[in-house]
Amino acid sequence: MARPNRIPLFPLEVVLLPKMPLPLHIFEPRYKEMIRLCLDQKLEFGTVLAANNAIATVGCTAEIVRKLQEYPDGRMDILVEGCAIFRMVELYSDKPYHEATVEYLEDATSLLDPEQRNRLISAFDDCHMQLFGRHWAPDDREEDEILAYRIGAILPLELGKKQALLEMRAEGERREFILQWINAFLPKLFERHRSRKRAGSNGHALN
Repeated sequence: MARPNRIPLFPLEVVLLPKMPLPLHIFEPRYKEMIRLCLDQKLEFGTVLAANNAIATVGCTAEIVRKLQEYPDGRMDILVEGCAIFRMVELYSDKPYHEATVEYLEDATSLLDPEQRNRLISAFDDCHMQLFGRHWAPDDREEDEILAYRIGAILPLELGKKQALLEMRAEGERREFILQWINAFLPKLFERHRSRKRAGSNGHALN
């Protein structure tokens, strides 16, 4: 089914990536109205990064997966998942919440490098082990075209980096971007781990 060209907008200090789950607490009256509309009509809404007094023009639509809880005053906890990437064309303010006409962005067609994929998965597994104390267990059913998004959603990327990832229109470019970020981040993680071990032994390293 074709997506609508005009969609409700929810500015957030978060970058939603495709297939990324995101829990939201809805409490402002205008967004309670917006979410009720989306639930009733089974609509996706657009999320855009709002930070440093600016709103990004490229965002990701969110599908409401389920309503987790509704409170007596109308507040809601919902779970959404990122869907389609869009660019805002025109912004409207004729309702309590913003809407925008959008164009949906597709990836450029390109062949993916299996060696690059293997390097990325290996580097991310090292990173995952340092961050969470366990190996990463990739889902073999995962679509190959969103591997970088899936990894980017787990990594502690800065908002600007995550927005840059969202705006890239080739999976190979996204993978290289993530790989370079991990290669710069891993030495800091290893040093943090060594510092904790030294602190745990009162600062005396074993010879």
